[in-house]
Amino acid sequence: MLNFSKNRLISRQVRTFVNSCSRMSGASIITDNARPEPDKVLKDIAEYIHKYDVNSQLAFDTARLCLLDTLGCGLAALKYEQPRKLIQPTVPGTIVPNGTRIPGTDIVVDPIRGAFGIGTIIRWLDYNDCWLAAEWGHPSDNLGGILAVADYLTRLHKATDGKEGKIFKVRDVLEGMIKAHEIQGILALENSYNRVGLDHVLLVKVATTAVVSKMLGLSQDQTIDALSHAFIDGQSLRTYRHAPNTMSRKSWAAGDACYRAVNLAYHVKNGEGGMPSALTAKNWGFYDVLFKGREFKFQRGYRSYVMENVLFKISFPAEFHAQTAVEAALKHHSKLKESGKEVKDIKKITIRTQDAAMRIIDKKGPLYNYADRDHCIQYMVAIPLIYGRLTADDYGDNVASNPEIDILRSKMQCVEEKQYTIDYHEPSKRYIGNAIKIEFNDGSSLDEVEVEYPIGHRKRREEGTPVLLEKFKRHVKEHFGEGDASDRIIKASTSPDLDLLNIDEYVSLYVKS
Repeated sequence: MLNFSKNRLISRQVRTFVNSCSRMSGASIITDNARPEPDKVLKDIAEYIHKYDVNSQLAFDTARLCLLDTLGCGLAALKYEQPRKLIQPTVPGTIVPNGTRIPGTDIVVDPIRGAFGIGTIIRWLDYNDCWLAAEWGHPSDNLGGILAVADYLTRLHKATDGKEGKIFKVRDVLEGMIKAHEIQGILALENSYNRVGLDHVLLVKVATTAVVSKMLGLSQDQTIDALSHAFIDGQSLRTYRHAPNTMSRKSWAAGDACYRAVNLAYHVKNGEGGMPSALTAKNWGFYDVLFKGREFKFQRGYRSYVMENVLFKISFPAEFHAQTAVEAALKHHSKLKESGKEVKDIKKITIRTQDAAMRIIDKKGPLYNYADRDHCIQYMVAIPLIYGRLTADDYGDNVASNPEIDILRSKMQCVEEKQYTIDYHEPSKRYIGNAIKIEFNDGSSLDEVEVEYPIGHRKRREEGTPVLLEKFKRHVKEHFGEGDASDRIIKASTSPDLDLLNIDEYVSLYVKS
């Protein structure tokens, strides 16, 4: 009797599963094999890449700053052992003829592996630029693929007396950066990938694929093919960015996206076709499988808006939603000294912040590693309150072992300020506000400190530019030391003729034997 009941239960479960599969696949299965026109999203990106001429001087001026800042961030990351290990050739000792150089090292690899290496070091410290919208991300991540391919093709052209490859100038790389920024940023304005669990490096892969496809000589139709692969390629989940699994993969995820993008573009260059309805195909397309059936929304067309309005991380290597919180905490550090109070006298800290910060970096409980700490707003506020600074080294185990940090974290409460969330999404503002209020055990308090947008915001560009250049020079000198190597890099980088320099010659300045 028991066996009979069990068998009936199993039979009912099987019927339920079969019926469910029938409902999912029955009438909705597409049997018409006629190829549709390519999805409009793919066509629009390809047309932008192949036909739009960037004529914004502001965009080029900002891209030049972005190039220097991004390379400087890469040099700063090489101080740490883990990224140095990750970017080594897959087969130890491999040197590729005319290969891509990874700045700050003596590594010479193929452009696909080079895209991973460059992309990894520039993202490692979470110190390069940022774009905040419905989706956030770091558009300069795309430089990993753009620079790797430009360097390789230029060296190949010279080595083959012009038979292969192509000469790329620094200006060509800047234009590629502007377009990659634009594609990633426009796709992020109205579309939240994190809300369906996807990581923003999906957009790095798409943008890099688009730009690199033209660099490799692909036609507009082939760019569409390459983009279709980028969208249907396995997408990264955000698991590695969130509690309880935050880890260092978030620091090389963009490098991986650049690697995949260049690899896909080469596949199409070598004859692979594409999938015209990669996004819209019923059941099997990106929208139905990964985006809950929704199509992308667009606020504006592709031009140069994103580069013109990009956010620089000038002062702190910190997740961008916390940048203004760190500025506010530093001001409180000075006020603490003036008041005669100490950190141990604090009873409560209230952080008013945006919805995005609440979802990404509001974190309680133990922090297990560097990646965990630089994605915790409480940690990023505690360090400047205690020490009056926030540097990359402050995320290391030596500093994190101070018990004062976790005691202070336990006294912090994050609350969403609705106006900050509204201003965050407002196209004319793009603010990233934070406010901090400190209350003491004796009932007294410090006036709340509010910072609406950081020094890296476009509204503070005039104030921020000289500080950004000092940041670049500091990273160069810390890596190469005082002397001729640093002087040559800084001189070339700040020259009005930088745009005219062949990209391989510029990259060679960064080679370290």
